[in-house]
Amino acid sequence: MHVHILGICGTFMGGIAAIAKSVGHTVTGSDHNVYPPMSTQLEQLDITLFQGYDDSQFTPTPDMVIIGNALGRANPAVEYVLNKGLAYTSGPQWLLENLLKDRWVLAISGTHGKTSTSSMLAWIMESAGLAPGFLIGGVPENFGISARVGQSPFFVIEADEYDSAFFDKRSKFIHYRPRTLVINNLEFDHADIFEDLNAIKKQFHHLVRTVPGNGRIISPADEPNVQSMLEMGCWSEQSLVGNASESRYKATKISPNCSEFLLTHTSDIQGRVSTIVNWPLIGEHNMNNAVTAIAAAHHAGVDIKDAVAAMATFKNVKRRMEVKGVVNGITVYDDFAHHPTAIKTTLQGLRASVGKQKIVAILELRSNTMRTGVHKNALSTAWEEADSVHLLEPAHLTWSLNDVINNSKTLVIPHKTVQSIVDAVVKSAQAGTHILVMSNGGFGAIHQKLLNTLGEIDG
Repeated sequence: MHVHILGICGTFMGGIAAIAKSVGHTVTGSDHNVYPPMSTQLEQLDITLFQGYDDSQFTPTPDMVIIGNALGRANPAVEYVLNKGLAYTSGPQWLLENLLKDRWVLAISGTHGKTSTSSMLAWIMESAGLAPGFLIGGVPENFGISARVGQSPFFVIEADEYDSAFFDKRSKFIHYRPRTLVINNLEFDHADIFEDLNAIKKQFHHLVRTVPGNGRIISPADEPNVQSMLEMGCWSEQSLVGNASESRYKATKISPNCSEFLLTHTSDIQGRVSTIVNWPLIGEHNMNNAVTAIAAAHHAGVDIKDAVAAMATFKNVKRRMEVKGVVNGITVYDDFAHHPTAIKTTLQGLRASVGKQKIVAILELRSNTMRTGVHKNALSTAWEEADSVHLLEPAHLTWSLNDVINNSKTLVIPHKTVQSIVDAVVKSAQAGTHILVMSNGGFGAIHQKLLNTLGEIDG
């Protein structure tokens, strides 16, 4: 078939493009904004891309149009599909009908940590020789791709609570029908589609209802929002992680930055078994992600010791504390954090790793939720581990940054342009400075601009 994907450069839709291509379909697609790493992956797959949404992209007429959830009515391509009566579907529905319905699906859900945990799980299963398929909202460096079909019944998927399409407002993960479900955490997010936390809980409980009785739900014992949601009704086996007494899987940090920690697993047959994990990642949030990934792999039959061994060779995910370059002793990182909790845990992990060295945080208030101001009170304390913060103020912001700036104990400097941030940060950076860029978008290629400018000064 000829499959045409609208909104192809999103990580999810780009992953579907890779899967559709690998199973023999002709794949084309369009988007209005292209940036790495997804643009690079699509180019490597030799997938034809159209810039924008004009009618010319529908010649020849595709057999199926997959419409991304970022597109709605009034989009020219969407209107063309509807007016011409072309066959169309959502990405999650296409994935279910063409791939997931016959697989053991391991779904990783939650407000934070989905991409990292999914990548860890896929790598554990790969290292165990299970050759899983996967679709992840990022590019795991161990694989170099965000999606593949796999060569076994197992399929790992990042299970996003965002809606499926303009014509299907259910969360994407409702379509996945997992046998193994991880729920990492649950906070209010996506203020553009959810009214409050209870609305999100409702979608998560719909997901819980799809897990079979012989399936397993893995969740942290110390996340009250998750546990209260499960108390609404659960019909599957539950396995708790965390440091509560009833948890089956626990982690205790050995090194301050969690690059070494003790994993303890308790079972009815073997009793309590502890194993030390040595791995390249840092931060308690990553340690917790690793524990849930190990627990999920264990449900699929991977021995705990084999899972622990795999973590030693895990290479993280692009845009998750990814070092973009080092110039004259100044390190520039890229991270996807765009929610106060993620910003806080990312900075805590970096601080634990670099000690008292200077950390400069750069943040783009890009997400729909950030733009509404719903998290503005939490923002002022989220970056406390940084020495200074540079904010890119989005156009047409409906609330004032002054409230956040005045309530912050950390120096916060607002900027109107990316170049202004680059100039200010480079001017004050010295050897030993760590520059952490946080955004869920391309951020005007700020990482390379920082490195280029630092290199010019060094030269």
